[in-house]
Amino acid sequence: MTITLNHIIVPARDKQAAARLFASLFGVEEKPMHGFAAVRVNEGLALLFDDAEFFEPGHYAFHVSDAEFDAILGRVREAGLAYGSSPGAPDNGRLNDWGGGRGFYFRDRDGHLLELMTVPQ
Repeated sequence: MTITLNHIIVPARDKQAAARLFASLFGVEEKPMHGFAAVRVNEGLALLFDDAEFFEPGHYAFHVSDAEFDAILGRVREAGLAYGSSPGAPDNGRLNDWGGGRGFYFRDRDGHLLELMTVPQ
């Protein structure tokens, strides 16, 4: 059997708001799961948002198709979220072209750094 990652618990100041934002930006559905505000990213991976008062922001990276990339970038822009070309400049308003694809970073309202790329690293 191949080992696969099934879910990640993502701490948030407001789990419902965090799941709602992620679902709206990524074009996926929220679905409560075992007391968590859950978002099914794909058939194999769910993000389970949970309330936490104190936490270190995480880094979550997603490999997406060109069409998904364009759609998510458009929704990030519509939401007025800053984005950028690298983890050190997540707000410079530029994209990167690493590995011959496109990528960008942005922070959600809890400070988590989200990364999108069209070519996996």
